[in-house]
Amino acid sequence: MYLTKEKKAEIFEKHGSSATNTGSAEGQIALFTYRINHLTEHLKNNRKDYNTERSLVKLVGKRRNLLDYLIKKDIVRYRAIIQELGLRK
Repeated sequence: MYLTKEKKAEIFEKHGSSATNTGSAEGQIALFTYRINHLTEHLKNNRKDYNTERSLVKLVGKRRNLLDYLIKKDIVRYRAIIQELGLRK
């Protein structure tokens, strides 16, 4: 499995406030980004895996909604997570 408990806790500890705070927007965005990157690599090798492609599109939508929420609530946090994850060029 590509996403173990330890890896998930590490992501939340690095980007959220703590390893147990799984509800923070920054932690969820970081987790979605990790999963999106993994699915993108999978789809490069398996072009006809349409179920995974659909899952990828849904994840991108969820991440976009969280980013939109952060823009409305706190633009400083939004800019910090964008800079940290390197989502924009």
